[in-house]
Amino acid sequence: MNPTSNKSDFEDLTTSLKDLAYAYLEKYNPSKQQLKVYLLKKYLIKIKGTKSKKEVSSIIDQIVSNLEKNKFLNDEMYSDSKARMFLRRGYSLNKINQSLRNKGIEEKYVTQSINKIKEDQIEPDFVSALKLCKRRRIGPLRPQSNRELFYKKDMGILARGGFSFDLSKRVLDLESEEFKKLIKII
Repeated sequence: MNPTSNKSDFEDLTTSLKDLAYAYLEKYNPSKQQLKVYLLKKYLIKIKGTKSKKEVSSIIDQIVSNLEKNKFLNDEMYSDSKARMFLRRGYSLNKINQSLRNKGIEEKYVTQSINKIKEDQIEPDFVSALKLCKRRRIGPLRPQSNRELFYKKDMGILARGGFSFDLSKRVLDLESEEFKKLIKII
């Protein structure tokens, strides 16, 4: 085996993975874990080299740590921005927590982001539940004659959204006029 050809093969792999990483960063704002998975998939599908998975993983880890050191990747900022975006969409704090963990964000960053939301917002879960009701047109936005028929269905929608039973009941029991006033305030 010729070591010089092996070295050029290693450098080619590293540069092609770096190029893929930069292209992905230009288009998206991923977490570290998402970038690692993307690069590994690209290697396995597109590049199809002869290197072992451990070698490729170490190269990818090196690329990701270099990007993090140069401040191209920052899981703390990613966590904060995603948490705010999820809150605007009407996610509960439980669902935000779970979504960020699924994206591979460390526990400390998830906790920090949720604590920032709790400090900034007054009852963020209540506000999010109102937004979800408005978006899905459930609860107080249903015609008065249909509210009792769809009560369980609406409760299920809010439960799957990560809201507690008490909060869901409180939101679904609002009158239409009061709900509309609260939505205008938000």
